[in-house]
Order: sequence, then C-alpha cells, then structure tokens
Amino acid sequence: MLQVEVYSDIACPWCYVGKRRFEKALAAFPGGAGVEVVYRPYQLDPSTPEKAEPLSERLAVKFGREQLPAMHARLNEIGQAEGIAFDFDSALSANTFTGHRLLWHALEEYGRETQAALKERLLRGYFGEGLDVGDHGKLTELAAEAGLDRDRTAAFLASDEGLAQVRQAIDEAREIGVTAVPTFVFQGKWAVQGAQETATFLQVLEQVTEELGKQPSA
Repeated sequence: MLQVEVYSDIACPWCYVGKRRFEKALAAFPGGAGVEVVYRPYQLDPSTPEKAEPLSERLAVKFGREQLPAMHARLNEIGQAEGIAFDFDSALSANTFTGHRLLWHALEEYGRETQAALKERLLRGYFGEGLDVGDHGKLTELAAEAGLDRDRTAAFLASDEGLAQVRQAIDEAREIGVTAVPTFVFQGKWAVQGAQETATFLQVLEQVTEELGKQPSA
C-alpha cells in the first residue's frame, strides 16, 4: 500500500490546484484506488490575524497592488482548466490553524476520505465563496457538509483537542525540510514539491511503485 502525505495550507491556491491535479493522476493510475492520501498541516503565514480581512488587501501589502491583476488572471486561467472557480475579489484572509485542527480531527475520527472531502470544502469555501475559514460557526457548517457530526465538531472546536498535535505536526514538517507547499511525500521517502502537471504526478506514481516493487519484502 502506497502512502502519500500532502503538506499544504488552506490559504494556498496552488495547493488547491495541486490537489485537483494529483486526484486526476490517481484516477488515471491503475493502482490509484489503493493509494492512501493524508493531508498534513503547514502554514504559509502563521502570523495571519484570526480576524478575517479581504485577501486582496493582505496580498497587496505582501506583493504590491500592481502585481495582483496578473497573479489572479494566471490563477483564474489555471483554475478553470482544473475545474476550480477562484473568486479572489471576495476571498477572506484568516488564520488557518483552526482549520488544520479540524482536518486533523477529521482524519483521526472519520478517516482519509472524510478528511479529503473536508479539505476540498475548506479550499472551495476560502477561494470560491468568500467564507471565513477561521470562524468556528462557519467551520462547523463546512464540516457537516463534508460528513462530520455537527455537534461533535462544535464541541471539538470549543476545546483544546488537537492543539498540541497540530503544532507538533507543523514543526515536524519544517524539520523534514518542507519549505513550500504543496509538497507530496511518497512512502516517507520521495518528495515532490509544487502543483505539478497531472502527467508528472502520474509518472511519479509509476516510478515510486516500480521502486517499491524492487525492494525486498520485510
């Protein structure tokens, strides 16, 4: 069984693109159904305030307002090709740590498929619907849509569950050399960085599977 750990952030458009492209590669890969994909936390900017603000304003400070139209136009074009509808005009910047906690909870209590569904819902909410992914009430709604129990989610978000684990996971990501996202780590050995083309991901899956087949059984 091949395991792929995907280090990504909710506030990362290329993580959204990379997720879609990798899923397409899995669908085209003969052994795709047997690949275990889990999402690991990473924060591009841990200093992002918890109070939501227009993403465009935060990006203007970081990159310069004159750079935004070209950046957004490029991502819109790429997104359309992958079935993603970016709406940067309405997107809200918010600290993503709580969202990562919720993704950790989804994996721990519901499993990989539910975690993947929640990841997709958070990305769509952030980049396509102008939702505040730091708000507990909104996160509870999105979790319920992804298949998590509403009451349990609300109780989890109100608690300290997962705080230490997610902090440790983010620290571990940096310790193993993750410096940008998305980063895909195959079987804990091979890392591929960036939102590669679907054909590239498919080639990597084939190569990793071939390498694993060469290794002697334990």
